[in-house]
Amino acid sequence: MRIALAPMEGLVDAPLRTALTRIGGVDWCVTEFVRVTSTLLPPRYFKRVAPEWANNWHTPAGVLLKLQLLGSDPACLAENAARAAELGAPGIDLNFGCPAKTVNRHRGGAVLLQEPELLHAIVSAVRRAVPAAIPVTAKMRLGYENTDLALDCARALADGGAEELVVHARTKLDGYKPPAHWHWIARINEAVAVPVVANGEIWTVADFLQCKAESGCEDFMLGRGLVARPDLARQIRAAVAGEESDTVEWPEMLEVIAEFHQGLIGHGAPTYAPGRLKQWLGYLRRSYPEAIALFRQIRTQQALQVLPA
Repeated sequence: MRIALAPMEGLVDAPLRTALTRIGGVDWCVTEFVRVTSTLLPPRYFKRVAPEWANNWHTPAGVLLKLQLLGSDPACLAENAARAAELGAPGIDLNFGCPAKTVNRHRGGAVLLQEPELLHAIVSAVRRAVPAAIPVTAKMRLGYENTDLALDCARALADGGAEELVVHARTKLDGYKPPAHWHWIARINEAVAVPVVANGEIWTVADFLQCKAESGCEDFMLGRGLVARPDLARQIRAAVAGEESDTVEWPEMLEVIAEFHQGLIGHGAPTYAPGRLKQWLGYLRRSYPEAIALFRQIRTQQALQVLPA
């Protein structure tokens, strides 16, 4: 079993990847998407999105980082994938799952699930552009407005050369509203010959077990569930091994939070660090009552240097 940390725009950036992979249980993670339109991006752009490139594309905890591209132009995506490969990216992931209206309006993300032929063309072009040793993978939803083309899209991606598919078990129209339709992942699993990774609405060990039963998958990608419960991957591994739950208690979690916050100070405006901290605490309070108290203590802070004792 492999467990990945999902890419989430505006949330799972390098500082949070550092914090979450430090806690353990994660096999690989993926950058926030690099938006590709009509130009070859300079190396500094890739390095800014993935500062882990300087650590041989690994987080400080040693977890592998793949680069994700988003766009609709096969040639331009291929050109940028080749540049990322030159910079040492160990894997190129293609985003066909982003539900954001702005992204979709500019022909990126989930809107392309209406065009299986284009999906095939994109993956084929990227696969040809990067060395064979670098895996090309894809992340998709079940469709745009409905699931009518789900199997066609999965086959198009696999036939185009994607070595693995991550399937978020909702359509674009579903957004992030529960439930996730894990049984659809099983249908995709049967339709393609490449490995399929299940994603969507896994917040607890019980959710994982149900997803595993319905999807038939051996590998999983955790998103908001891991942000809200940073030891979820560890708990899942313990459950699978039949061992006692491997949880992180609040004192240890607070150390990780403090390190995360200190890593943010000095970047961006003075409000950046407390803003990001509040964002994460907003998720953590689902799992830790203590996070609610800390959030209340710093709620009005605009330039926080040290966490309250």
